[in-house]
Amino acid sequence: MVTTGLLLALAGVASAVTLAGIGSAIGVSIVGKAASGVVTEDPDKFGKTLTLQVLPGTQGIYGFLIGFLIVQKLNLLSGRIPEVSFESGLGLLIAALPIAIVGLLSAIIQGQVAAAGISIIAKKPDELVKAMIYAVMVEFYAILALLISFLAFNGVPV
Repeated sequence: MVTTGLLLALAGVASAVTLAGIGSAIGVSIVGKAASGVVTEDPDKFGKTLTLQVLPGTQGIYGFLIGFLIVQKLNLLSGRIPEVSFESGLGLLIAALPIAIVGLLSAIIQGQVAAAGISIIAKKPDELVKAMIYAVMVEFYAILALLISFLAFNGVPV
């Protein structure tokens, strides 16, 4: 029987994977659009621009990781419907929210910062590291959200 707790836990899975994934897709597309113009002018800059483009994709990976951990904790891959208390389901939903929300927003913002870094690469290709540092500063907050989601997830008994 499907319980309210299970539905809440699945809402946590869906929010972590979906919101962080949407943010990553938007962030990666922002950088890709900026990089396309640079690569049109100088195809040799593809590798450097690609390095910046992949950065906003990590938030989607973080959201997927938390979603996968919740699925594993619930033993959903066994083919049986687990009984999950309301409290545990709510706890798992709340545990997923930091990476869901911060993942969504930070990936978009990181995409904007990385797109600005693309303009650095366009004019000074040897300054890739500086452009990456700007973008990685945003990543730090996504990592903190991942850590909080992970710690909260571990604190929820099922």
